[in-house]
Amino acid sequence: MPRAYVSVGSNIERERHVRSALKSLRERFGELIVSRVFESEAVGFAGDDFFNLVVGFDADASVFDVVAGLRDIELTHSRDRRAPRFSSRTLDLDLLLYGDLVMDEQGIRLPRDEISRYAFVLGPLAEIAGEAHNPLNGRRFADMWREFDQAVQVMRPVEIDIV
Repeated sequence: MPRAYVSVGSNIERERHVRSALKSLRERFGELIVSRVFESEAVGFAGDDFFNLVVGFDADASVFDVVAGLRDIELTHSRDRRAPRFSSRTLDLDLLLYGDLVMDEQGIRLPRDEISRYAFVLGPLAEIAGEAHNPLNGRRFADMWREFDQAVQVMRPVEIDIV
């Protein structure tokens, strides 16, 4: 069964939507591995700060079914997918990895390129999957994070009860 990793982000009623998203993810996909929650500035637009984290789970559904499930959860959290890509959102769920699958079809690109571009994705991913390898280059996520310029995108750990 492949391990799926999903980034979770919100900058509208952040704490409420992150908590609710984790509940929905558990109900749909089962037991989760959950990183700490981090606060970071919006990237690509002027907006409120985001809460970001990464979760992992063993996927017993196809990659297409996992992505459809993530979209369903976003919709139940009033995510407007017609809004500009870089804008405030109640909830953003992106499939980062699905085992070692490399694909670019039907609007799904794996692994997501955000892994190597954004601290708020790579940092939490390295926290819960540091020994895992990027299927594109074979590099461990812990090594990628250690070499990432963390001063460019500042993240602050946030203490919220997400159980």
